[in-house]
Amino acid sequence: MPGREREIGLLTRLFAVALDGRAAGAILVGEFGMGKTSVLTATAALAREAGFTVALATASRLETHLSGGVSRQLSDSLQDTFLRQLGEAASPLPRAPHVTERLAIQHPLTGYEEGEALEAFFRAVRYATEQAPVFLGVDNVHVADAWSMRCLAYIRARVTALPVVIVLTSLIGQPLGEVALLEMSGCTPLTIKLDGLGTTAAADLLGLAPGELVSTCREVTGGNPYLLKTLRPRLVPGADPREIGAAAIGQIMHARLQEYPAGREILQAVAVLGQDAAFDILARLAGVDETAALTAIDTMVRLHVLTNSHCPELTYPFLRNSVLADMPVATRAVTHARAAKLLADAGAPVERVAAHLLEATAVQVPWAITTLCLAAKNAVFGGQPELAVRYLRRTLEERLRPGRRLAVLLQLAHAEYRCDPQSAPARIREAVDNVGDRDMAAIIATAMILALCGGPDARLAISAAGQIAARLDAGGPDAVWPLLCMTYLAEAGSRLGPPPDFRDFGQQWAPLTDPAAQRSRSALLALDAVRSGECAKDAVRHFGDALAGDEGELFEQHYFFTLATAVLADEPAHTDRLCRVLDLDREPWDHHVPRAALPTLARGIALQAGGDLQRASVHFESLLRQFDERDATTICPIAVLCAARLVECWVDLGRFEAATSLLDRMDFVSSQGLFSHTYLLHARGRLRVATGYTRFGLEDLLSCGRRLAHHGMRFPGFVAWRAYAVRAALTLGQTDEASRLAEEDLCAAERWGAARPLGTALTTMGLVREDEEAERALQKAVGTLAASPARLHLANALTELGTFQSRHGKPDKAAATLRQAVELSKQCGARPLGRRAAEELRAARRTLSPAKENEHGLTRQENRIAVMAVQGLTNREIAAALHLTRRTVELHLSGAYRKLGITGRAELPGALKSHGVDGR
Repeated sequence: MPGREREIGLLTRLFAVALDGRAAGAILVGEFGMGKTSVLTATAALAREAGFTVALATASRLETHLSGGVSRQLSDSLQDTFLRQLGEAASPLPRAPHVTERLAIQHPLTGYEEGEALEAFFRAVRYATEQAPVFLGVDNVHVADAWSMRCLAYIRARVTALPVVIVLTSLIGQPLGEVALLEMSGCTPLTIKLDGLGTTAAADLLGLAPGELVSTCREVTGGNPYLLKTLRPRLVPGADPREIGAAAIGQIMHARLQEYPAGREILQAVAVLGQDAAFDILARLAGVDETAALTAIDTMVRLHVLTNSHCPELTYPFLRNSVLADMPVATRAVTHARAAKLLADAGAPVERVAAHLLEATAVQVPWAITTLCLAAKNAVFGGQPELAVRYLRRTLEERLRPGRRLAVLLQLAHAEYRCDPQSAPARIREAVDNVGDRDMAAIIATAMILALCGGPDARLAISAAGQIAARLDAGGPDAVWPLLCMTYLAEAGSRLGPPPDFRDFGQQWAPLTDPAAQRSRSALLALDAVRSGECAKDAVRHFGDALAGDEGELFEQHYFFTLATAVLADEPAHTDRLCRVLDLDREPWDHHVPRAALPTLARGIALQAGGDLQRASVHFESLLRQFDERDATTICPIAVLCAARLVECWVDLGRFEAATSLLDRMDFVSSQGLFSHTYLLHARGRLRVATGYTRFGLEDLLSCGRRLAHHGMRFPGFVAWRAYAVRAALTLGQTDEASRLAEEDLCAAERWGAARPLGTALTTMGLVREDEEAERALQKAVGTLAASPARLHLANALTELGTFQSRHGKPDKAAATLRQAVELSKQCGARPLGRRAAEELRAARRTLSPAKENEHGLTRQENRIAVMAVQGLTNREIAAALHLTRRTVELHLSGAYRKLGITGRAELPGALKSHGVDGR
């Protein structure tokens, strides 16, 4: 009895009580197959070895209504023992009067009155105890007949002072009724519950070494010895114990539950539903009313056949598999189909519905097509492409219209591509062969491009769309042009290098009459204008034409969306129109993009461009939380764009720690193939410059520029990387590099012609020029930006202009300019810029006081630079510390030399000391 040492030990301890002249008892309870009979038999054998007179009886359900079934077995056993002792004795044993009569008593039908019969049964037990201690064992007492239970109840109080051990076994959860007879004189009987075997005992029973296989076998059977024995011959190499069942066990369960109303029906329904067995669905699938279902569930829970939960399941997977194995194949398939329908009507997750549809093989379920495809989509993007393949192959068993079959085949190609890239081309060819309705085929191919937006998936979608477009080409340009346009955008967005020249399709432009085709052409014209960086007005006009319809598919394409939002950020009317077009009732085609995410992001980008940093960051943060919930933040191009925009917002707001934390989460390696990765580089470069990692920040910004140049993107408003690179280069003393970048930025902005890029470029030019030329550039930048919505850029230009005026002896103008800068920075929420403008304003105000010059006649800036020179700083180091050009430092030092009457730096310490200034 491996694993039952504890239980047998507890029972054998009762022997000592009996040998001491007192009665003892125990009730042994357990589930079906838990080994109650074996433990009772083993204990009886030990009792016999210990000198007990052993009498065993087994109750049977078929004898429940047969009076005296158990008591007859006990009295026969006692009589046989007595007669055997008579035969073995060397001399006749002393016999009490009427002993034969006492031993012959079995039930009241033998001719005795009821009271006499009960007394005769007691006298038989008492007489047996006079010869030796007695062990009475009754197996399955929960099905014992009523008369036998009365016999046991009768002797209950009469054997208290006799050497008797009574052990009963019962199925767990059964009302024991008269079993309470063992409560003798206030002595409660010992109750022993048989649990499943431990791992070691299970290994012994299976004949295997302890390990993962044994642990799994124990898990699926609960350590039930009978189930383990049944499982053992089915453990063939390669078999998964979690998938094994035995029809014989299912038959036993059906037979044992047959006596309970609705028991068999609930058993099958629970087995089919598994984890989905909510009470209302369970009752409806079983085809019984709720009262009967509740009664059956209550009984089966108490029997440990079902788990005690809101959605009851069979206690062990092996038990469930066995019940399913016992069901005819057709019955099981149809029942799973019914379960799927019930779950779908109840609003269960599609994955749960689809799990049942997989089992409903050879059953046509037309409504299930959409459910299976949606479950496959969730599975493939959830990292379970093998499961998605199963869903889609099951879908192909349905009677599908040609258009739907094409869509399912393309979806299957994607799922198989995730499993085995080599299998996808054949599946795509099969899909192309199923092209029927031309318009539907174009829509399906377009949807695939929009759904698979990044990395290898995008290449697969482009390949499939290209083959379908070639099949549709015979229908003329109107039929194929929108698909070709979407394919081109996908191709352009997935490349790091220059995209293909869309003018290759120019020969098809003239005959286009379909409105959708015309909008597609406008989209490509807008894209060409953006990439060339030639004319902002043309780009805005073409984007407006592309927005003329109510369909938003073009702007759902991530590459086109990224460029459109960058161009239209300063165009409120077009931004409003874009948000309305993108505010769709349906879910976006891209699985990673939440509903309404695109208009929210577009609105946030417009707010950011207008300097409303707080509201923009709220838009971006809310979206980022949704992307995080979908695990898409680092892989979806739209999510990457959102994260980069949020980092820039936080840099301007001064939330450097939050920006650093977000960037640390981003996967710069896997996102390098995305066009929106450029935004990530730009955001990181800005953060590094702002937090003092200037050299690394400059490298990021220059890398951003190289990527854009490699892609052929000349639009200066995509990201203002040169403006921040110029500041970083000046800080590092790279004045020549800064001047070159500023010149390039101004040329690109003048060619483009939009206010925000031009104002930004003029501000940058003011940083690398000197004196009047710098001031003219900054003043022009302020004028240009004042006529645009770009308030943050205007605040920056005002800060630079005021700083220049303050440092060049124009404190009155500087103070007025810087007050505007402070106020505007505060409105935007740009704390770092606001602090800098406020510091410069305080400095300008100090110069307005009567003591605007030192005793030696130096201005405050000249004095500051002279003191730093005396302290040993080079001109480059001074320029970096004060955010000036090296040329400006040289001019201030020259002015200080002239006023102090000296010729160079070597005389500077003495000159300052003579005027009472300590230069240390």
